[in-house]
Amino acid sequence: MRLDLPDEKKQVFDMVLPIRWGDMDAMGHVNNTQYFRYMETVRLEWMFKVGIAPNPQAQGPVILNAFCNFYKQLEYPGDVLVKLFVSAPARSTFETWCTLELTTQPGTMYAAGGATVVWVDFPKQQSAPMPDWLREVVS
Repeated sequence: MRLDLPDEKKQVFDMVLPIRWGDMDAMGHVNNTQYFRYMETVRLEWMFKVGIAPNPQAQGPVILNAFCNFYKQLEYPGDVLVKLFVSAPARSTFETWCTLELTTQPGTMYAAGGATVVWVDFPKQQSAPMPDWLREVVS
C-alpha cells in the first residue's frame, strides 16, 4: 500500500527510529499511538534542524490536526525509517506527510500519515502569516 502524496510535496528529512519493547501493546505489535510519536519525533527533529523552535513569547508552529493510515503491523525488534515531506504552504499553514517503513524492508510502507501545521502568534493566541524564510523552506 502507499499513500498518494500531493505532486508538489517535497521530502525534507528522514530519520531511523528503533522500535522499543515498550512500544508494543498486549497484542504483540506496536501500539497505534506510537506511530504518532514516531511522526512527531521526526517532525520536531526537522523543525529544530531548520530553526523552528517553540517560543511561547513569540511565534511558532502548532499542529492543527493529525492522521495516520495503518497498512502493516510493526513489531519489535526493528528500526523504522520515517520520511518527512512538506507541501501546500498557505498564508499561515503548511502540510507535513510521513511514511514509515522497516529498514529491513525498504519500499514496503507500514503506515503513512501527516499533520497540518499552523503558524501562531502565541501571545495573541491567533494564527499569523508564516515568515518568508519558512515559506521558502516548505515551498
